Amino acid sequence: MLNSIHSKKRIFVLLTLMAVLTTACGTNPVTKKREFQLVSESQEIAIGKQNYGPARQSQGGDYILDPELTAYVQSIGNKLAAVSDRKLPYEFTIINDSTPNAWAMPGGKIAFNRGLLYELNNEAELAAVIGHEMVHAAARHGAKGMERGLFLQGAMIAVGIGAQNNDYAKLIVGGAQVGTQLISSKYGRDAESESDLYGMHYMKKAGYDPSAAVKLQETFVRLSADRKSNFIDGLFASHPPSPERVAANKVTLAQIGAGGDLGKETYTQKVSHLKATQAAYLAYDEAVKALAAKDFAKASLLAKQAIAGEPREARFQELLGDIALMQKKPEPALVLYDKAIKLQPDYFKPHIQSGIALFNMGKKAEAEAFLKRANELLPTAPGHALLGQIAEDRGETALALQHYQVAAESNSDIGKEAAARSIRLDLPRNPAKYLKAGVQADSAGNLFAVVQNNTPVAIGQVHLRLIKRDAQTGRIAAQSAPLMMRTGLAAGGRNKLALGQKISNPQELQLYQISVEYAQIIE
Repeated sequence: MLNSIHSKKRIFVLLTLMAVLTTACGTNPVTKKREFQLVSESQEIAIGKQNYGPARQSQGGDYILDPELTAYVQSIGNKLAAVSDRKLPYEFTIINDSTPNAWAMPGGKIAFNRGLLYELNNEAELAAVIGHEMVHAAARHGAKGMERGLFLQGAMIAVGIGAQNNDYAKLIVGGAQVGTQLISSKYGRDAESESDLYGMHYMKKAGYDPSAAVKLQETFVRLSADRKSNFIDGLFASHPPSPERVAANKVTLAQIGAGGDLGKETYTQKVSHLKATQAAYLAYDEAVKALAAKDFAKASLLAKQAIAGEPREARFQELLGDIALMQKKPEPALVLYDKAIKLQPDYFKPHIQSGIALFNMGKKAEAEAFLKRANELLPTAPGHALLGQIAEDRGETALALQHYQVAAESNSDIGKEAAARSIRLDLPRNPAKYLKAGVQADSAGNLFAVVQNNTPVAIGQVHLRLIKRDAQTGRIAAQSAPLMMRTGLAAGGRNKLALGQKISNPQELQLYQISVEYAQIIE
């Protein structure tokens, strides 16, 4: 009878699993192959929508100085979207960063770094890049990466996006932390092959010469061979080129046929302003390196050269502000950050830098507005940590705890400090949340309370209570008066306290437990 019950349970579990897997199956909109689809299209679109803005912020913000160029890129994307296998709310943005790179998020959110546009020779090559990235979104490559994580681990693992040209790489927190599969992880060979194949088909259907995709891949292979190209830190990190990809693309080209628009003259005209100001951005990039080396004179000279070449660029004013702030000159830094904000109000960094400068000057009320605005654009550990301190100073403990706990998500010194501040506020109110306690017995049956401090702060006195439960009902049968552990606990340390009671056999031990009722933090 028992075996029959177990057999029925196994059958039920198997049928349930089969039902789940069956409902999770779907047809890939590009390849037309059957596949598991644990992330729905509405979820894909929501993920892309939620993360597109913060991702662009973390990569350097949008390039806004040439709206005609942005519209041009969008128009090419729209041509390819019109012939694609999947209709999504596609968006195309230029990121203000010199590293040649492009990426796609689930739901059709696509971005191209300013640096990539310098390297292309014609509109067809740009269409090749757009088509490739579009297939990553249309064929659910990012979604499938998330599904593998969901299937294998039961949850998505969120990690910080790398923030280029600043020190915020490890400081992004909250919902702005996106999975590596959204931007920076390498796609598998199958995904890259699919994106090459269908991207070339999209090019052909949209009227572009697909031979440009082959030529571009051949160029990428040459550039990757010497490992010196600035593509190494950008496009090649997530889209590694290879001779095998070139060979496969040549086969595709033979099947669909060369011919179509290259758009060289149009492309040259559309990127003319960008290329005319390239020297200014090169000076800016060198200034960033000089500032990292604390060569303030060189950094300032280069930043001013950049401003002379493109006076409308907010990043250049912001860099002069960073130079002044690092030289402990907050007043001129604030003037420069204000200029940057006026030039581009919707980029987070001059807001948070202004907040930091004002906070350090003791002007916390003024700092608060800048920090809040920065967190709206891109939540970071510094933003939340400083807002936590402002709330704590006002006696708003619950709000301070919220900010500290978000900041503590960051794997950084600021995150660790925020975690410690959070614990100092919360531990006296909820000591059992941070101190783990149990009962042990020695060979003679004498009982001891063992307390483990899992926090980074030192603990002084700890008040405990011994509880004994009834063996039959499990209810509390007796409890001691408060017990005091006077010797305290070092950060991460363990201590024990003799309880003055004995048990007659090991089975009795499970009836006892320790309640942590008070803990004193050593400042």
